[in-house]
Order: sequence, then structure tokens, then C-alpha cells
Amino acid sequence: MAFSIMGAAFQTPIICNIKNNYNNNSSYSLEANHIRRAAEIADKSAGFTSPHPNFGCVIAKGVNIVGEGFLYAQGTKCAELQAVEAARELSNGATAYLNMEPGDCHGDQTAVSALIKAGISRVVLGIRHPLKHLRGNAIRSLRSEGVQVDVLGEDLQSQSIEEALKSCFLVNAPLLYRAASRVPFSVLKYAMTLDGKIAASSGHAWWISSKESRHRVFEIRGRCDAIIVGGNTVRRDDPKLTARHGGGHTPVRIVMSQTLNLPEVGNLWDVSEVRTIVATQRGARKSFQKLLASKGVEVVEFDILNTRSVMEYCYDRGYLSVLWECGGTLAASAISSGCVHKIGPDMLVTGFLQPIPDLTPVIPSIDETSAIDPSFTPYEASIKFFYKTWDPYGAFSNFSAHPLQMPDGNGGYLTWPSVEHYYQAHKFAGVDDLVAKDCVEQIKSAKSPEEAARIGRALQRKHPNLVRSDWDTAKIEVMYRALKCKFSIYPHLNSMLLSTEGSVLVEASPHDLFWGGGREGEGLNYLGRLLMQLRSEFLGEPSTSISQ
Repeated sequence: MAFSIMGAAFQTPIICNIKNNYNNNSSYSLEANHIRRAAEIADKSAGFTSPHPNFGCVIAKGVNIVGEGFLYAQGTKCAELQAVEAARELSNGATAYLNMEPGDCHGDQTAVSALIKAGISRVVLGIRHPLKHLRGNAIRSLRSEGVQVDVLGEDLQSQSIEEALKSCFLVNAPLLYRAASRVPFSVLKYAMTLDGKIAASSGHAWWISSKESRHRVFEIRGRCDAIIVGGNTVRRDDPKLTARHGGGHTPVRIVMSQTLNLPEVGNLWDVSEVRTIVATQRGARKSFQKLLASKGVEVVEFDILNTRSVMEYCYDRGYLSVLWECGGTLAASAISSGCVHKIGPDMLVTGFLQPIPDLTPVIPSIDETSAIDPSFTPYEASIKFFYKTWDPYGAFSNFSAHPLQMPDGNGGYLTWPSVEHYYQAHKFAGVDDLVAKDCVEQIKSAKSPEEAARIGRALQRKHPNLVRSDWDTAKIEVMYRALKCKFSIYPHLNSMLLSTEGSVLVEASPHDLFWGGGREGEGLNYLGRLLMQLRSEFLGEPSTSISQ
């Protein structure tokens, strides 16, 4: 079986009038090379951070590249700002090449303002941003400031440009699929012998694939938010499903089992390093569910457990990319339900089962939507959800890239890269232990909020005795102090918060039942409640202090 990623995998973009100033193949080739380079560096953090929209920026004057940058993780410095800082005064009058339109969710347009302030005269974009609330915003802002903006396939067209455009599609395929289909991008890993076998006679699949292929699997795992297996795989192979790629990111392990006919002891029940979720039918083996919960395994019940419902759940958790490492039965179900987008078996064949989505989806008007759903009205949106930093209200997240200056306890101030850095470090504040103190220093220097959270949570799981004794009652006050600082020192964030007056704010994490709203509204939503308390205080309204 063969698949083409050069033909049907890509839909032909809409070609608008060509209005660039270039009229020879060499100039097109140069443009294409710079865009391909932007797409290449956009992928640099793969395996080291959880999947996120991949941004790369190359600043060039002719053939000479004078600055580069890429987004390392959500809540870190944007690619455009890094590039202009690297190029310094050479940015003035230069051209910036971006694999994707900037997506500022922080209300401050950092990426756009960085390019404008640096004197960039022209911006070449690979693709427009696929998320509706961000699509076209940066283009309009740049053009309103007199910056020339060209988009591949719209303003620029040639064979070399077409090839560069494909690299932009590929590096953000997970985001494109998620935006278009409302499920994470899904890859099926499936090793098979030439005579159609997927396991040895013993029933174990480990030795079907080569050593080189297994190393490739570890790399693919590091690029995913989650790995999904079925009950048969757990019973037969007792897998660990670790990434083992040398990076920092460890994908969540998800086991699908309708009956929970699973062993009581197994590698997947060790959650000291990696989290495990068991998805099952509602009501299945309650005693076994309690056993798993006692080990720290998260059990999620579904009214109807199938591949589609699990994928929708993964979408709600904010996942961009999922890897299926299951046996034939579950794999067939995932493919038939349209959950699998790409296959990558043993080092030979790789292909997309569905084309990368068109970047120009038709958005129905309010009247058209009302005709389809008479209950719809655009004036009833009284709940505003936030979760990932690229969401419409992503700036409300404790993972957003907004440094804080907080009192250090000695009369001075200490800069924290994000609210999450401050929160995680204060789990161990004041604890007289070398391991705890070292952890605090690691959290302070963590390159992203995600890494700060990973360090703090890992130590909390391994050494719960090192967490400060009053943490259960103190953590709300710690988060409140950090949020109050954040929304006090950034005027645009304060304005964004005040603009939600009259709306209920809900942190939409389906798995965090303390800070988030939970999967079915069962969460305590303390993060949303703290933001609403701050909003009332900023508006001068009476508010009640939130406590557990």
C-alpha cells in the first residue's frame, strides 16, 4: 500500500492576483529557501516541549540571514522578537520570513510590534493562522503600519514557492487538523511483516520491528501529547510507552478498556514520571477503578467508549497530536471512524489518510448559523472559557508569557518568568531541605512554564513530604498574589479582564478539578473564580475572598 504526501495530501491553495515585485526564478527560489528555513527552525523544540503552534522567523537581507528565532514552548518569547534581537540594527529595512502568521493571544501583539519597532520593511508569510480568532489579525496590523505583507500561494506563486508552502503545512499539520476537524492530529504506528503479521507467534509485537525503527518510534512519541493503546497491548506486552529521546517532554499514556480486564500490576500504573489515563465504560469494575486511583492513575468513564469519544476528550484536553500504538482491532476501529490522519509503519511507508485541511474554510454567517440552529444567538455568550495560551482568552492562563516582579522576602524583588513558575516554586518555599531548595532553583530557571510545572509536579509526586505543610490552604493565596501582580502591571491584560464584565470565567481544563472546570462542570474552577474576584476588585465592586 502506498500513500502520496505530495499529491492528494495537499489541497491546491486559492491563487489571488500576483502583486510581488519579483519576476525571475532566482528571486522566487530565494524567497522559498528562507521560508523553508523558517519552517525548519520552527520544529526545533519538538520532543523537548509538548506540541504547540510552531513558529519560526528568519530575517534576511537578500541571501544573507541576519537573525533567526523560534517559539520554544507556549508561554515563552515569540520567534519574531528573538529574531529581531539577534539581527539588532540589521533588522532595519530587512525582510522577515515567517512559516505562519503570528498569533498573539496575549493582547499585546508582541510579535507584530517587534517587527514594526525593528524597522522590518516587508514580511513574507507561509500560511495564514488557521485559528479563527487569530486569522488575518497580524496581517492587518502590519499592513496598517505600512509594512508590505506577502503570503505564499496568494501574493507569491511558483514551483519553488509551492514546495516551500508544503513545508509550512507539514510543520503545523497538527494545528491545522485540530482547527479544521476539532480532534487532535492522529498518527498510527503500525509495524507489519511482509506476510501480514503484526506480532510474533507468542502474541508479542516487540520484535516485529527493527532496532532503528523502534528508535524512530521514541522520536515520534516525543512529538505527541498522548499515546493510546488498548487492553490487549497492556495484557500482552506490559509496555512502558516512554519517549526515551533525551528530551524533556513525556506524553500522557492512555489505555482504552471497556471492561477494565487489566492486570493489577503493570508498568503503566507507575506514574512517578509519566501520567496514565484509563478510559473505560461507565460503571466498569468500580473496585479496580479505586485500585488504579490509589496508584495515581486517572480513570475517565464514558457513556459509550469508542475511538471517536476518546479523541473528542483529547481535543477537550487541548491536545494537538496523538499517537496510536495499538493492535489490529483498535487500529481498525480508529481508522474506520476517521480518527487516524497519518500512518508511519516500519521505516518504509508514511502517508496521510486525509488531506491536510484547506486553510480557507467557509465560516457560516450568523444568519446561516441561526437557520441551521434556531436556538443560536450571538448575544447569549455569558461564559468565557480559557485554557491554552493560544485560545481567545489565552492571556488569562497561568502559562502565559508575562514575567512578574514579586517580593523576595528580603526587601527586594525577584523576577519570575510566569505565574506558573512562581506557583510551582512556592510549593517548596521555606522548606529546609537541599532537594527542595535545588528544585526551587530549577523551577526559577526553567525555560518555559511547562517545564516549571513538570519539575514541580515531579518532585511533589516523588517526595510529597517536601511540599510545605500548609500548601493545601496556602496555594490559593499564592496563585492570587501572582495573578494580581500580572493583571496590575500589564494594562492591556487589565483591560482584557475588565472587558469580560458580566461573564463567568471558566478555566476549561477537563482534568484539573481544582483550578479548572472539569470535564462536565464538576471542577471547582478556582482559577476562574480568582480572576473574577480580581475583576470585581479592579472595578471597585465588593467581592468575597475565595477560600477552600
